[in-house]
Amino acid sequence: MCEHDRVRVESVTVDGVVSHVVDRVLSQDADRPVRLVVDGHPSTHPESLADALVPPLQVAGRPVARVRVRDFWRPASLRLEQGRRDPDALLDDWIDVDGLNREVLTSVVRRGRWLPSLRDPDVDRPTRAAYVEAAPGTVVVLDGSLALGRGLDVDLAVHLALRPATETRRTPLDEAWTLAAYTRYRREAAPERRADVVVRFDHPDRPALLGR
Repeated sequence: MCEHDRVRVESVTVDGVVSHVVDRVLSQDADRPVRLVVDGHPSTHPESLADALVPPLQVAGRPVARVRVRDFWRPASLRLEQGRRDPDALLDDWIDVDGLNREVLTSVVRRGRWLPSLRDPDVDRPTRAAYVEAAPGTVVVLDGSLALGRGLDVDLAVHLALRPATETRRTPLDEAWTLAAYTRYRREAAPERRADVVVRFDHPDRPALLGR
């Protein structure tokens, strides 16, 4: 967020973050799919927050399609074409945006079905997963990193924000090359301005909701 923006900071618990996001989902039309992405640096563990959203959504009567961005990475021959440690490729080339939209985010609305995964990132092979029929009001809960501003067809975006110094401190030395990608991401995608819900996550036990 720009310094001239008036920023409201509300200290919450992780459970409070979950409740806030669930309330945002439930405020939308219960008969229509809602596509949600939780985005954050790997050290914020966006997958954990995404997992935590599933039970309360199900208790509220909403079917959930739990999907991971990493299961829709492009083939290694494409995403690693410039080498294994190219920060620009990490930002621009790793996520198969077209595939994720086609098979999940757009499909759940237009075709009433979704694909749990496309490619196993560990063995770099298609998973051959079967399509799942989407019940009315299905909530797609997607998690990943560097996912905003990429053209993903989502209705609600949550960003787990870190200060640059925290990001650097939490990045293992052998992954320091990724920091340039996150710097570009902050500058070009501006995730704190783009997201519908921004959670300051420098202290995971004391998160804070940011608002303007």
